[in-house]
Amino acid sequence: MVSAIASLSQSLLRLKPDNFTLALLTTVAVASVLPCTGQAAAVFGDVTTFAIGLLFFLHGAKLSRTAIVEGVTHWRLHVLVLCCTFVLFPLLGLLFKPLALHVLTPELYLGLLFLCMLPSTVQSSIALTAMGRGNVPAAICSASASNFLGIFITPLLVSAFVVQGHAARSTNDAVLAIVLQLLVPFIAGQLARPLIGAWVDKHKPLLKYVDQGSILLVVYTAFSEAVSEGIWHKLSPQLLVTLGVVCGVLLALVLALSYYVSRKLGFSREDEVTIVFCGSKKSLASGVPMAKVLFATSSLGMIILPLMLFHQIQLMVCAVLAQRFAQRSG
Repeated sequence: MVSAIASLSQSLLRLKPDNFTLALLTTVAVASVLPCTGQAAAVFGDVTTFAIGLLFFLHGAKLSRTAIVEGVTHWRLHVLVLCCTFVLFPLLGLLFKPLALHVLTPELYLGLLFLCMLPSTVQSSIALTAMGRGNVPAAICSASASNFLGIFITPLLVSAFVVQGHAARSTNDAVLAIVLQLLVPFIAGQLARPLIGAWVDKHKPLLKYVDQGSILLVVYTAFSEAVSEGIWHKLSPQLLVTLGVVCGVLLALVLALSYYVSRKLGFSREDEVTIVFCGSKKSLASGVPMAKVLFATSSLGMIILPLMLFHQIQLMVCAVLAQRFAQRSG
């Protein structure tokens, strides 16, 4: 009885929002009360562009080539994770359209569809895989490959399936913009790793603030514009709850399908954990900068809102799930 209560308490604690989620909520609140407009918005836009470039430069510098090579031979696992990320998710997003357009606004559905086309997370996928006693080297390889390939795949998917007129650029322009703003700094970081890699590895805990700070800047500028466009007149509490339910159902389907398929294909228990966590995540760190490049500023707030909500749901649910996987293997 005591152990059951302790287990329940741990699960409830893991459902508590983390500091970054609280920072996101605070940023939205500040943008709602004190939105940046005019020249201030232009300055924030320039600072945000620089911060995003710095973010991906440091991502490149953090990722060792050993980590990239390690686990590459486990190609069946990586193909399945990529299929979950870039095939299963978009397919479910498209299948959700009749229901989603009935219960959500068109812009929120576009945001839902956009999050379905994003790459997986890196840090949380690896951390949850380790917590669930999965195949960590394979998780590092799969999550890193997903983020790198997403620079090219996501804009192609968005241009092919997202309603035309909401994308700010054509396919070629979108890919070029993402390459210049995200891939070039990433490659520069990789090239600079021999010089700064040791310093970056030593200060990884501090560098997370660059990650989080760049996301908060994009969220602030996006929601400032959205407030000017009247987002809170369009978004009722009931609509926000409905969006949360839709995101929860989407995550549950991907978790169930990825687990079922990995078992049917005969993967080991450690590989199952890796596939479930790497294949079910969507990256806020990559998604918010990509949204800034791909979509018109006027619709950006509503489009990144599903991603922000899905991000918190996936962390809470998968943290509890990781504990269950760890107990099962214990």
